[in-house]
Amino acid sequence: MALFGGIDAGGTSWRCAVFDGKDSILARTAFPTTTPEETLGHAIAFFQAEAQAGRAVKRIGIACFGPLAVNPAHPRWGHILATTKPHWSGTDVAGMLARGTGCTIALETDVTAAAFAERAWGAGRGLDDIAYVTVGTGIGAGLLLGGKPVWGTMHPEAGHMRAPRHYDDLTFAGVCPFHGDCIEGLASAPALVARWGVQASDLPDDHPAWDIEAHYLAHLAANLVLTTAVKRVIFGGGVMARNGLVRRVADKAAALIGPYGTAAPGEGGFDVVGAGLGLDAGLLGALWLAENALV
Repeated sequence: MALFGGIDAGGTSWRCAVFDGKDSILARTAFPTTTPEETLGHAIAFFQAEAQAGRAVKRIGIACFGPLAVNPAHPRWGHILATTKPHWSGTDVAGMLARGTGCTIALETDVTAAAFAERAWGAGRGLDDIAYVTVGTGIGAGLLLGGKPVWGTMHPEAGHMRAPRHYDDLTFAGVCPFHGDCIEGLASAPALVARWGVQASDLPDDHPAWDIEAHYLAHLAANLVLTTAVKRVIFGGGVMARNGLVRRVADKAAALIGPYGTAAPGEGGFDVVGAGLGLDAGLLGALWLAENALV
């Protein structure tokens, strides 16, 4: 029986699992994201303990928060790049895990890994050109075009694009330490807390926060469609669990683009949907990476 390891390495918490297939998790653990040494140490210890228990894996897929050097040609492949997460800039995630576990490592951003999982098993099935957007502690987008991830100067960082300000949100400065009022700075979970003074989960469905939130996310979706020609934009992450938010974003994105190219999805048009795999998209994306690693 071939076993695979998966790590959903988020900026807030890490989840590790041993799989023998998509629907069979033999062991799993979760722990907060603290310092690189402590966090990676927990992950290494988990896989070492599983190996001692007879559940050794040879390949581990990592769906990791970023920015991240994901192109194998990059001289710092597998490293975290300059990030807002304290202590993590420059961390060699892939190298430390490979040395600590003795496993082959397959690595992608958390959002690109989730896009692979959604294309294989979730809301992106049957499509080669999709975007997966997560809205939580940060906002990130993974792009698959022709079924392949997009790499260039780095991986896409669509959450840091700008959007016109909502007319009821002209004075909020935004929370992004790099760009202030980029979309992540205006629509991430920390932005909601900074603007309204409470957790997003405490805001009622009819609160004006959600029209403002949908405004910025719709501009993100429309820009992705217009610049990359994806056929489906899939939204996941904790903030998107809000009742009706995906529908609001879809309607506003369609209005932004208007009649331009609005054929049915798969016939030249696009749609905006919620994640089919829910909050497991990242962990299942890590499994997909491990199963499909080129070794």
